[in-house]
Amino acid sequence: MKPKTINTLYWTFTILFSALMIFSAWASVLVTDDSVKIIHDMLGYPVYFIPFTGWAKLVGSLALFIPGYGRIKEWAYAGLFFDLIAAVYSGIAASHSFDPMMLTLLIWFVPGILSYIFWHKKRKLAAGMLVVPASRREVSLAD
Repeated sequence: MKPKTINTLYWTFTILFSALMIFSAWASVLVTDDSVKIIHDMLGYPVYFIPFTGWAKLVGSLALFIPGYGRIKEWAYAGLFFDLIAAVYSGIAASHSFDPMMLTLLIWFVPGILSYIFWHKKRKLAAGMLVVPASRREVSLAD
């Protein structure tokens, strides 16, 4: 795969994943009636927990755009995935039955996983660890 393709795919999936997470975080940051209804009333979490998770998702999503700081990005990816896993689990556990609609949240994992995979490919390219034929070396992907 060409370095330019890896870079394009990385940014495409990262922007999509971050947009999804920021979209889901915004109502929690503002503690809207809908976020209270879902997180507190339906799932049973305390109201004070709502802005905390919103800000954590917002900061984690923005951290994915900071160049360098690989360890911070690893933690951001981990935190965002923990949030998604907790959302799916909480929704299934709170419904006391298997609700196939909760599995639609698994779709949100796809751009996150692909962003993570292409971020590592991009890092390997920048470090010279991923072998690319000389005819394809055209883009510097320093992170």
